[in-house]
Amino acid sequence: MSNEQNTTNESGMVNTNPVIVGLDIGTTKIAAIAGRKNEYGKLEILGFGRANSNGVQHGMVLNIDQTIKAIQTALENCYASNPNLVLSEVYVGIAGHHIKSLQTRGDIVRQATEDEIRQEEIDRLVADQYRTYIPAGDQIIDVIPQEFTVDNFQNIPNPIGYSGVKVGANFHIITGDKNAIRNINRSVEKAGLLTKDLVLQPLASAAAVMCDQDLEAGVAIVDIGGGTTDLAVFYEGILKHTAVIPFGGENITNDIKNGLGVLKTQAEQMKVQFGSALAEEAKANAFITIPGLRGMQPKEISVKNLAGIIQARMSEIMDFVAYHLKQVGLDTRLLNGGIILTGGGSQLKHLIQLTEYVTGLNARIGYPNEHLAAGHIDELAKPMYSTCIGLILKGYNDYENKNKIFEEGFRKIAVPENLQQLPVDEKLDTINEISEETVKITKVKERKSLKGFMDSFKIGLIDLFKEEEDMKL
Repeated sequence: MSNEQNTTNESGMVNTNPVIVGLDIGTTKIAAIAGRKNEYGKLEILGFGRANSNGVQHGMVLNIDQTIKAIQTALENCYASNPNLVLSEVYVGIAGHHIKSLQTRGDIVRQATEDEIRQEEIDRLVADQYRTYIPAGDQIIDVIPQEFTVDNFQNIPNPIGYSGVKVGANFHIITGDKNAIRNINRSVEKAGLLTKDLVLQPLASAAAVMCDQDLEAGVAIVDIGGGTTDLAVFYEGILKHTAVIPFGGENITNDIKNGLGVLKTQAEQMKVQFGSALAEEAKANAFITIPGLRGMQPKEISVKNLAGIIQARMSEIMDFVAYHLKQVGLDTRLLNGGIILTGGGSQLKHLIQLTEYVTGLNARIGYPNEHLAAGHIDELAKPMYSTCIGLILKGYNDYENKNKIFEEGFRKIAVPENLQQLPVDEKLDTINEISEETVKITKVKERKSLKGFMDSFKIGLIDLFKEEEDMKL
């Protein structure tokens, strides 16, 4: 069941696009945003709700009950902003230090070498990568083609229409811990929703703040959240690297709390109001007065000391970013687009200067207003909502690709009823038990052109379940 709600625009045309919901389950906040594309291809925000997050640490759901309550509160706030909304499916972001990525290579030898390469062959090449060996306890979240080769031709963005004997590609495979993924799915389902897809958070954030010029120039997206800092690196129009750094704004707040001997709420307030990522930019003679506890004397905090604590942790995070860029050979000025900082932690004063100093690359703040329609509330243009806006864009990318596939002659096949009611991870276990003669699973994944790549950087998977009779046709 998809999210349905038709509206009529100023010219009297009915907007039949689906309402797509992004759910960002973060360490400090849980945000739910419902949006739909208008006739100009821009996102109109139809509902917005948020809640404080208590059951999540470093991007991982640790307390399911608290997380369910927070998701329900965010949903109630979303419904309160628009009582006409009907929500059932959500795109959910995933992060955490359990996320890993690896590079693989895949090739297939074609049967009809004289014919043009077809989408089905690319789908088979991508589906083969889901059999890549990964450590026990992990599961593949996504397989992203980078560049294709056809015989001796290399660096082909889209091989459909070429002719050749052998088709191959380099792939970026993203994996995560099965239990962490199961906890997210469980929390969403017990809150009364269905997880349409899990999306790596740095890819969602990248979709929200990047344009095609950034993709062409080469950029590193650094999303500084509450519990993690997410990294996605693009070079020559290709996703080169992803990483999740297990430090974020919460670590800075805890450093201030422990270093200055204040309450956590006071540490957070000081960080937001008076914090700076560069100690040398802070005034030496400025002090913050903190009320004393239970009749104790008020405490005076040096603004310069506060900035020193923040700079130490932020420098550590940026050192990780520089390390990852060096790992993929992009630590020099090859990234002409520099670093785009986003997420709630990107709003720290003087962070751009610190980032440029540590990495040697130009830096700027990325706001998720690239794809928003005019008239949205200003709150949503803040960097902390980049992931949530990007999740909606990911959903639209899936929707548009699916429609295109159906128009080109693929027919929609019903999922067997005994699989429809199961959560995603249980579906996979059940499918493995069903005899291969009964069900054949085909993964369909469409490779987009470079221009189409900007809307979202994860490519939609469609599971087609074919009954034995269909296979004989």
